[in-house]
Amino acid sequence: MTRTFRSLVAVAVAAAGVSLTAQSVSELTFDANADALALPANTYLGEVAGVATNSRGHVFVYTRTGHAVATLGDERTFYHGGSRLFQFDQTGKFVKEIGQGVYAVNFAQQVRVDPQDNIWIVDAGSNQIVKFDSEGRFQMVLGRKPENIGVRPGGGVPASGGLQPAAPGGAPEGRGGAGGGGGRGAAPPPAAGAAAGGAARGGAAAPAAAAGGGGRGGGGAAGAGAGIHGDSFNRPSDVTWDSAGNVYVADGYGSNNRIAKFSKEGNYLASWGQTGSGQGQFNQIRGIAIDAAGNLYVADAGNRRIQVLDSNGAFKSQISDIGMPQAICISGGATQYIYSSNSNDSESMDRGEIYKIRLNGQIVGKFGKAGKLAKEFGMVNAIDCRTETDLWVGEIWNWRAQKVTLRR
Repeated sequence: MTRTFRSLVAVAVAAAGVSLTAQSVSELTFDANADALALPANTYLGEVAGVATNSRGHVFVYTRTGHAVATLGDERTFYHGGSRLFQFDQTGKFVKEIGQGVYAVNFAQQVRVDPQDNIWIVDAGSNQIVKFDSEGRFQMVLGRKPENIGVRPGGGVPASGGLQPAAPGGAPEGRGGAGGGGGRGAAPPPAAGAAAGGAARGGAAAPAAAAGGGGRGGGGAAGAGAGIHGDSFNRPSDVTWDSAGNVYVADGYGSNNRIAKFSKEGNYLASWGQTGSGQGQFNQIRGIAIDAAGNLYVADAGNRRIQVLDSNGAFKSQISDIGMPQAICISGGATQYIYSSNSNDSESMDRGEIYKIRLNGQIVGKFGKAGKLAKEFGMVNAIDCRTETDLWVGEIWNWRAQKVTLRR
C-alpha cells in the first residue's frame, strides 16, 4: 500500500466519523530551549502544570510550587497556597506574579489565554476556574468549593481517606501519586479542598435540575463529591472558548467525566458526557481545545483517543493511535493543526512524544521523546501553540517549560 493511498484511506475513515488508524509516523525535526525563562533570585518552578502565551508573546506559567497549607476548623478544612502563576515578557524576563492570595490557587492544573488576552487558570485543588484580565486583575470564578468536608469521622482526626484519590484506572496525575502540590507524588487537597467563602462563582446559579447535565454520552454526568451540580466540578482539567465567548470546561480528572458549557457571563448552560468508552463517553478527560469552526477536541486519555464533538456535544469522530493524549492544543493560522502529547506511564518514562495532527485526523508526524535533557519531555501537561511552528511545552516531571520551534 503506497503512502498516498494510505493517506486517502485515512481521510475517508476520519470523515466517516470512526476511529483513525495511522500506518506510519514520521519524525519531525525541532529545536528546543529549556532555559528560555528567567526567574527572580531564589524563586523556582515546581511541576509546570500549565503554560500559555498572549498576543504580545508574554508567557504565563502555572506551577505547583511551595507548600499548600491546611488549617482544620470545627467543620471545615481551609486550604491555601501550593501553586503560583508567573508572567514573563516575550524575551523570557520575569514580569510579575498573578493571583497572590487568591483562595482558588491551590493545586495548578492548567492555564490558558483567551482571544481577548484574558488569563484563565484551572485549579484541581479548589475545583475552580478563575478568569483574570490581561493585566492580571480578577474578573470571574466558575465552580465552588464544598461547603463542608467531614475530616474527623469518629475520633477528631483527619480521615485516612481524605486525600484526593488517584485518577480512574489507576493512572495518577504526576509522579507516584495524584499529583504534585509542589513535590513528587503529593496529593491535592481532599475533594478539592474546602475553604472559607464557599459558594463564589461567576454568573447566576444553575437550577437544581441541572445537576449532572444528562449529556450526549447517555445518562447523567454527575459524579461523586464536589462535582454533583452543573456548575460545580470534581478536579477540572482544562478550559476553552468558542467564537461567541461560550466557555467549555473539561471536568475530567475526578469522577464526572463530562464537558460543562457556560455563557461568556459565566452562567451554566449545559453539560454532556459520562464515564465509559462509547461515543461521547469519557475516561479521564485531560485536555480540551476548539477549532475555528467550533468543533471540540477532547483528550480522552483513559480511552486512548481524541474525541471530536460539535459545540452541543454531539459526537463527530475520533482519533486514535497517538498513545494516551494528555496535553492538547490547536494552532492558530489559516491551516490549523492539533498538537497532542502522549503522556508517560505513571511508573516509568518510556514514552513522551508529541504528535502533530491535521484536523481531519491525519498524523503529520511526531517529535521528542521521554527524558530530562533539552528536547526531551517528562510528563507533558501543557502545550501552547499560537502558530504552527512556535510552541511552549510544560512538563510535570522535569519542572520546566521548554520553548519549541518546529522546522518546516
